[in-house]
Order: sequence, then structure tokens, then C-alpha cells
Amino acid sequence: MTLRVIAGKYKGRRLRTPSGLDVRPTSDRLRETLFNIISPRIEGSRFLDVCAGSGAVGIEALSRGAERATFIEVSRRASSALEQNLHSLGISDEAEIINRDAEAALKKLASLDQGFDIVFFDPPYASALYSKVMAMLASLDLMARDGLLIVEHRAKIVIEDCGELKVCRKVKQGESALSFFRRIDPSQSPDAGEQ
Repeated sequence: MTLRVIAGKYKGRRLRTPSGLDVRPTSDRLRETLFNIISPRIEGSRFLDVCAGSGAVGIEALSRGAERATFIEVSRRASSALEQNLHSLGISDEAEIINRDAEAALKKLASLDQGFDIVFFDPPYASALYSKVMAMLASLDLMARDGLLIVEHRAKIVIEDCGELKVCRKVKQGESALSFFRRIDPSQSPDAGEQ
């Protein structure tokens, strides 16, 4: 499967994708929808790509002006493709790859107090990681105060609120969907939509 950067500094550049069934890249169409929604937040942001695969989403963020992207990917083969993608674009200095499982990587990041502005989480659709990682993101101090979490999942699956992380928007596209979450203080009511 050939992926390309959709927009920004590296528009049109090809990205390597590892072969095999363990990695399912976010489609160009869904990536475009995602970035149309979050574009006001990208410039200068700290972006975390969890279950990054080839890194297409985090690289798209860097192409569009994110300050830094951190990629979590457990597969060595996918991490290698991601590393090659960053190197070919000359953006290795703007990125960090953590080649560990998501839970261990998130614990490590929580100890570093980074405060990510945007977190994108896209595990294999049949994965048991959804609830575990959502619980960690809700309990660990990983996101900036006004940070945004986006979860990609099967359209027929509902991803529930988790702790103070509340759904503020959902977008369905074919068999896939994106659920957007913001941290809502218990004393506040969630906004009707994403800004």
C-alpha cells in the first residue's frame, strides 16, 4: 500500500508502509478528514501518535506545522519503516520513536511530564488495547490541559467516555470512525462540538 503526505511542507512525499496484516494504515481520506477538523490546533503542537504503524498521522502533523511528534509502536518492522520515513523527510530531529508496547511507553512518557496537545490512538481494530490505553490516558498526566484525544475505531463500535475524557465529536467514514475526546472537569459540562 502506498501512502503519501497529504498537505503541508512534505505534501506528495511517499511513505513506506510495512507489509503484513499487523499494520492497518489510516486511509488518506480519513487522514484528510481528521486534519481538516484539527487544523487550527496543529501549528506548534506536541503530537503523540499511539500505535503509530508507519507514522503517517504523526508525520502529517509535522508536515502541517506541529513542533514535535512522538511515535509509539511495538512492532520492530513498523518502527523501522517509520524511522526510514522520518529520515527520508529529514525530520528525525523533530520526532521520537518509542519501540515498546503502548502501556509501557505511556508510563515512561508520563514520568517525563510532556503535556501533549494532541494524542492520536489507532490500535488494530480487534485489539484489547482500547480500554486499557483510554484508562491510562485518563489517569496519567500526559495531555495538556486543553489537549485533544482522537481515537480511530470501527464505525459500528462505540468508544465510551473514560473518567474525565469525554466525547465531544464523532465522525464516521465508511467502516471507520474517529471519536474526539477532551478532558472535562467534573464541574463543567462538555462542549457540544470541537473547536
